Amino acid sequence: MAKTETMIINMGPQHPSTHGVLRIILELDGEVVVNATPDIGFLHRGLEKLAESKTYHQCIPLTDRLDYVAGMSNNLAYVLAVEKLLGMEAPPRAQAIRVLLCELQRIASHLLWLGTHAHDIGAMTPFFYALRDRDEILFMFERVCGSRLTPSFFRVGGLAQDLPDGFEPKCREFVGAFPARVDEYETLLTQNKIWMGRTQGVGAISAQEAINWGLSGPILRASNVNWDLRKVMPYCGYDSYEFIAPTGKNGDVYDRYLVRLMEMRQSNEIVRQVLDKMPGGAVTVDDPRVVFPPKPRVEESIEALIHHFHIASEGFPVPRGEVYASIESPKGELGFYLISDGTNKPWRFRVRPPSFINLSALPTMIRGKLIADVVAIIGSIDIVLAEVDR
Repeated sequence: MAKTETMIINMGPQHPSTHGVLRIILELDGEVVVNATPDIGFLHRGLEKLAESKTYHQCIPLTDRLDYVAGMSNNLAYVLAVEKLLGMEAPPRAQAIRVLLCELQRIASHLLWLGTHAHDIGAMTPFFYALRDRDEILFMFERVCGSRLTPSFFRVGGLAQDLPDGFEPKCREFVGAFPARVDEYETLLTQNKIWMGRTQGVGAISAQEAINWGLSGPILRASNVNWDLRKVMPYCGYDSYEFIAPTGKNGDVYDRYLVRLMEMRQSNEIVRQVLDKMPGGAVTVDDPRVVFPPKPRVEESIEALIHHFHIASEGFPVPRGEVYASIESPKGELGFYLISDGTNKPWRFRVRPPSFINLSALPTMIRGKLIADVVAIIGSIDIVLAEVDR
């Protein structure tokens, strides 16, 4: 009687197809995956420990380097945690602008995911279309804060500055044109027989399994679990906007694709509502302990310059306590757990990264599938290794 043995191979670490420096140890029986073990840590930078030596203000740029394709979302989750420690709430205009920028960031993140995921499976055209549209958002970010990828724009108590002149017309132009762009993606992929064959029934995970693994974001909602922090635990006034949290039925790669497409449409409508209802007023709280003085005053007043220098170099003390604040980032629940000992630096800085939690369910999705399905399943999770490893 013939004896068969399984074979162990490495997939990765390489950036294409594993979406970062991820190594997966695959045990194969022919082309069928018997087991899969993710090997992470190649991009570990000790960010959480590093943050404990920085002031609360100096930690903001560190958050940009987590999910580096959703910098605005990272900024928001962190500053909400610090504001919670301080018992502070940003002004209405600042909150509206935060929502606007984070929903644009969600669209940009999903566009990058769509282009690279389709390219992984062999569809070239959506990659060019998606990056074309993402670039329009990045140009708007550049106009707002001078950076396309690492904004560091949100501040404890509000924003670095107000939106620049000319931003609103450009944003409305994008919002008006974008639904037709999503229609283009659907024309290319949704009923494409090759796409459907590579994604339907692949990497499925049930609602109960998704909950047990602690999954969040589009991957959880694709398994027909209607859980979106913007709905169930609203922050920044999300309860004042009308939108739905799209869900799927089968929890497979195809449903994750459909959910993200629908999410882009919903985010586009949220941006439209924010522009229509944008309140006036200040974009920072009136609290000189934690808020930088206006730049024109710094250039004219020695007192304002000293004030600016003090916050930049020494930071500000935060009351003792511990808090957890989370948001619905493009990839799922992104949370920051902070412990303050009453000084100007966090005593403990802990990130709850959606990419890490979602990646933990990868072996469950892969077992019993073909090796050709592995790349499709990894792509459908939408991970960023900088957020996984930190």
